[in-house]
Amino acid sequence: MEDKLISYGGQAVIEGVMMRGKNAVAIAMRNPEGEIVVHVEKLAKIYRSRLAKTPFVRGLVLLWDAMGLGMRALTISANTQSGEDEKLEGPALYLSLVFSLLFSIGLFFLLPAVAGGLVEKYLGWGTWAGNLLEGLIRLFLFVAYVWLIGFMPDIKRVYSYHGAEHKVINAFEAGAELKPEVVADYSREHARCGTAFMLSLILISILIFSLLGPMSLFWRLTTRILFLPLIAGMAYEYIKWTAEHLDSKFVQAIVRPNLALQRLTTHEPDLEMLEVSITAFETMRDAEEEFAPPVL
Repeated sequence: MEDKLISYGGQAVIEGVMMRGKNAVAIAMRNPEGEIVVHVEKLAKIYRSRLAKTPFVRGLVLLWDAMGLGMRALTISANTQSGEDEKLEGPALYLSLVFSLLFSIGLFFLLPAVAGGLVEKYLGWGTWAGNLLEGLIRLFLFVAYVWLIGFMPDIKRVYSYHGAEHKVINAFEAGAELKPEVVADYSREHARCGTAFMLSLILISILIFSLLGPMSLFWRLTTRILFLPLIAGMAYEYIKWTAEHLDSKFVQAIVRPNLALQRLTTHEPDLEMLEVSITAFETMRDAEEEFAPPVL
């Protein structure tokens, strides 16, 4: 059960799904001709390193690597649709990652912090109220962002493949036969989803930042950046803990917001999408054995 809970995850890509284990990653995509094509890679050693097993550190390590892995998977899927063979790696990959990270920090953390600081300074609000407003703005921006981009036709299909990814993992964890007609009956929500991680990160940030005392705008922005690794580590541990205790009524209650938000980021997939997701998962599982480190 531990292997099922911790090892397998995934991500929707353009007309396909990426599935990741401990040793391998597989991307299955439907090309413009309607055929399923597969890309398989051996995972970096970081997924099997001591850092990847250290509480509150493993979240940061795996999050950073998953961002790079996810961006490369999106590039591969885009190239499959366009017929091009451009690679995103090396400096170009890291520049794209840094830009994406800076944009996300600026939009979801620094902008709300500025708004909270301004209402404290010019409207005379107390520190607790200003921090709470900051957190609510952060939450609103995130939910609005994932909702609004869902109206884009391409993102709608990505959200459907996101649902297909969840259904396959839910079916596997339930021990079901991985056939599209069977997998279709499973939930498109999953406790370990990246959407759940982001929402947990934002809610934890509201709690942490609300406990901080009054400070200048400079230190307000600085703390939002400096505290982010700590909060991300806490969010990862929270998601991991809840995923391992879903038999508890209490845990089922506290994960409801995370699951509810996934109704925005996942759509019902069709059987062809489920076929792609199953192909990605089964290919990854086969590659896991092929790329497994030798037993000493």
